[in-house]
Amino acid sequence: METKKSARKYDTGEVGKDLSEQIKAATKDNHERAENTELMLSYQRGEITLPQYKLLLCSLHEIYKVLEEELDKNCSHPAVAPIYFPQELARLECLESDLEHFFGPDWKGKTIIPAATHRYTQRLREIGKKNPTLLVAHAYTRYLGDLSGGQVLGKITQKSLKLTGKEGLSFFFFPGVSSPNRFKQLYRSRMNAIELTEEETAAVLKEAVAAFEFNTQVFDDLQKILCVTREQPKNNSASLPLPRLAHFTVGLCVTLATIGMGMYIL
Repeated sequence: METKKSARKYDTGEVGKDLSEQIKAATKDNHERAENTELMLSYQRGEITLPQYKLLLCSLHEIYKVLEEELDKNCSHPAVAPIYFPQELARLECLESDLEHFFGPDWKGKTIIPAATHRYTQRLREIGKKNPTLLVAHAYTRYLGDLSGGQVLGKITQKSLKLTGKEGLSFFFFPGVSSPNRFKQLYRSRMNAIELTEEETAAVLKEAVAAFEFNTQVFDDLQKILCVTREQPKNNSASLPLPRLAHFTVGLCVTLATIGMGMYIL
C-alpha cells in the first residue's frame, strides 16, 4: 500500500522543523476538503436537531472513552507524557454528563455507535498497545481541534436547539483551560519537544493523515446507510426501524462535520 509518492509526503525534511507544523502541512489537503464539504456547510448554517446532536454525543463518547483510556495507560510513555493533560482536556466526564442530560440515567442502554466509529476506536486500542507514540497524532488532532472549534460549535448548537444555559453542552467547554490560545501554544511546545527519530516522526505524520481518513470512512458509511434508508422496505424486521436508521445517518453527518470543523481550525 505504501508508494514512493506517499513516502515523500511524510518526509520530515520537506515540511519543516516543528512537529505541529509538520502535521499541519501533512494534513493540509484534508483540511481543505473538510472545509468545503456540504456537511460542514450544513452545520455552520445551524441545521441541527436534538436527535442529531444526541447521536453525535454517542459517537464522541465512544471515541474519547477509548482515547483517554489509552492515554491513561501510556501516560508515562516518553512520547505521551509531555502532552498528557487530563485535568485540562479530558472530555469523557463532560460527554457522560451531556448524555445523561438528554437520555436520562440509563443512557448507556440507548446509545447507537456507527461502524466507522468502531473502526476508529479499534485503531486507537491497537496503537495504544503496540505503538503509543502514534497516540500523539490522535490526541493533537482531537483535543486541539475541539479546543479551537468548541466555542463556535457550542454556540451554533445552543442556538439551533434553543438551549438555555450550558446543560447538555459540556463537551464544548474546557473549564480547566483559562486561555485556549495560551494553552494551545503550551501544548504545541510540549509536543514539538518530544524526541522522535525521523522514522517515528514520519509515522506520526502518517497517523495524523489516517485520523482524517477515519472521518472519510464515516462519510462512506453515511452514504451507504442513506442508500439503504431510501431503499429499505418499511416492514423489514431484520433491519433497524426506518425512523431510527434515518436519525442514525444524520448523527453520522453531524459527527463528521464536527470533527472536520474542529480539525480545520487547528
